Amino acid sequence: MPAYMIVEVETTDEALMTEYRKHTPGAVARFGGKFIVRGGKTRTLEGGWKPARVVVLEFPSYEKAEEFYDSEHYKPLLEMRLKAGKSKAIIVDGHAG
Repeated sequence: MPAYMIVEVETTDEALMTEYRKHTPGAVARFGGKFIVRGGKTRTLEGGWKPARVVVLEFPSYEKAEEFYDSEHYKPLLEMRLKAGKSKAIIVDGHAG
């Protein structure tokens, strides 16, 4: 069953974030993941949430999403992203029940 990583990103260092974005597709694919949403237009429907940028990644399982995020492979990229902006991230199980 798939799982999704949802990340809200506000970029403060565009050059560093651009460098980060060059490396993430390969890192995500290494753990069986793929980008579903990578930025784009948003419309706030409820709650006053106004994210600057939203990214959604799909992984084959919750465990694979955790494995990606916690991996030594992603760690330096994560550090780069955290220096390049402010973000919030969650993993959600794709179980529809």
